[in-house]
Amino acid sequence: MVCSLTFSTVLICAAVLFVALLYMRSQALPVSKMAPATEIYDIHGQVLDTLNGGKNSQSVTLQEISPYLIQATLAIEDRNFYHHVGFDLKGIARAAVVNIQHMSKVQGAGTITQQLARNLYLSHERTWTRKLKETYYAVQMELQMSKDEILDEYLNQIYYGHSTYGIQAAAKLFFGKDAADLTLAESAMLAGIPKGPRYFSPYYDLKSAMERQQTVLQTMATAGMITQQEADDAGKVKLNILTLEPRKPAIAGYFRDYVRSLATEQYGITEEQFDEGGLRVYTTLDSSAQQIAEEVVAAQMEPYGDMQAALIAIDPRNGYVRAMVGGRSYADNQFNRVFATTRQPGSAFKPIVYVTAMQQKQFTPLTRFKSEPTTFTYDNGRQSYTPNNFGSVYYNWIDLRQAIAKSDNIFAVHSIIETGAENVIATARKMGITSPMKPLPSLALGTFPVSPFEMASAFAIFANGGVRVEPTAVLKIENRSGRVLYEAQPKREQVIEPPYTYVMTQLMESVFEQGGTGNRVSTVIKRPVAGKTGTTNTDAWLVGYTPELSTAVWVGYDKDRNISTLESHVAAPIFAEFTERSLESVPPKLFPVPDGVVTVNIDPVSGKLANEDCPKSRPEAFVQGTEPTTYCTEQPAKKDGIAPAKPKGRSWWEDLKRWWND
Repeated sequence: MVCSLTFSTVLICAAVLFVALLYMRSQALPVSKMAPATEIYDIHGQVLDTLNGGKNSQSVTLQEISPYLIQATLAIEDRNFYHHVGFDLKGIARAAVVNIQHMSKVQGAGTITQQLARNLYLSHERTWTRKLKETYYAVQMELQMSKDEILDEYLNQIYYGHSTYGIQAAAKLFFGKDAADLTLAESAMLAGIPKGPRYFSPYYDLKSAMERQQTVLQTMATAGMITQQEADDAGKVKLNILTLEPRKPAIAGYFRDYVRSLATEQYGITEEQFDEGGLRVYTTLDSSAQQIAEEVVAAQMEPYGDMQAALIAIDPRNGYVRAMVGGRSYADNQFNRVFATTRQPGSAFKPIVYVTAMQQKQFTPLTRFKSEPTTFTYDNGRQSYTPNNFGSVYYNWIDLRQAIAKSDNIFAVHSIIETGAENVIATARKMGITSPMKPLPSLALGTFPVSPFEMASAFAIFANGGVRVEPTAVLKIENRSGRVLYEAQPKREQVIEPPYTYVMTQLMESVFEQGGTGNRVSTVIKRPVAGKTGTTNTDAWLVGYTPELSTAVWVGYDKDRNISTLESHVAAPIFAEFTERSLESVPPKLFPVPDGVVTVNIDPVSGKLANEDCPKSRPEAFVQGTEPTTYCTEQPAKKDGIAPAKPKGRSWWEDLKRWWND
């Protein structure tokens, strides 16, 4: 009878336990109070920022952690981790004996799973209620997660002191290396810190930290994880512990805000998910170029009081945003002027007018207009417009190259009148400019606001053979398990034929040559570069490019305040220094010549082909079929299209005979 009752009791207890385990397995774990950090990476895979309230934390997988660190942690924290169900009865008994022997709480009995449950879901108050909840959640975690998943979570959450959470951040902080590269000696040092970061951190007490390291090594040897000889050898290794430095403020504040806005406004990710979802956000930013951009803007703008600046750099080949500075100081003002839609580009808009004129009216580098005070009529003669050149300086008859180099306004308005403002707007739209514009003659002078972002993107088309690649800042967003939530698929479109963009590039190179508006920085730039300056009463620009980088720089005041002549010259040195420093490791490259382009020597005076009678000739690129066909004199060309060279030292008599025979 007794045996039957005992058996029934066992069955009932087993059934109750089975039901309880099923219930615990079916119930969702609480919401973690330690939300995993979202990490933002640059183009090289370096962590740009972690969105976790100032905590230093970087997530890695278990496979990206040194086996030494894993063994050291298991040895000192939970030797039976892979054999218990969340709590360790043997460990509890062992700790009780040790504590009784010392008449104090010398050893704890919390498993790794219990510690993780406490860190994720509970406070650190010392009560029986908290301990019971901790054990309950630990068992629940064991039912719902694998041992490796629990250990992975633990090693990414555990606190190592100095606002540093997780082994990857700790490895970087103390030793300047990845968690995967930790040695046995380094692993033993780090594994000993979580028990008491205030006491065992080498930054606080190196002696205690070294003693704790020896304890870890000896525990590993006792557990059979390493040999005694390995423990002894590791204990003698002199560790290269880095100097603890104050955390540097994160760079690229304006860019990080832009990435957040893209994710939450366009990619279907909520604010909460972005901040606390443990996402991995892979961006196009080049941290090195960004650092240079911030340094250059700060240094060049330092003498100019309240004046602001913006810089945006885009790789024309793939549309990747490489650097973004939205103002002088993100800490002081978070308004991102890269996307400001209230700034007039001035003459920086003219290349869009001219490339339209080349396509619509077959303008060439030799197209000429008279630079003089002019009143233009439009709207079927019902309205008029009278532009002026800067400083009321005029140049008489000039060609397109001279007009670009000197930024002549009269030439630009002639061009838009002949080409049609509607056609110019259509070209601008193809080039990615969405800002409002009206078909007026003043459009040629950049009187309608365009953002620096739009300008850099548009000029990238000139650098990329007429192909517009949709600007991209975010390449991919993954959740913690690696599932892709968003992946960029930028559009590519041929919006201008390559010969026209090449000819425009050759013309805009003259901006940085003698007599050009960007000539003042020509000594800084050591590579082929093209671009255009722009100045209004309140704004100064330089938008330029190399084959690898299209950059727009704007300077001005946030409120209605005019800039001085001196202040208007700041954009150019910012552009020049940034371009040279950010491309320092890239060999200078010529802009590639596409099919459909011919280069001939021309006489700038007559606008015709040059021969030996035109001593001031210059090479000029043309869209094939638009180059001049006659020479500056009546002398006919030979079969190869080149006039015969005049022999040196020929007498007047020989010249007379040649003329008579001809």
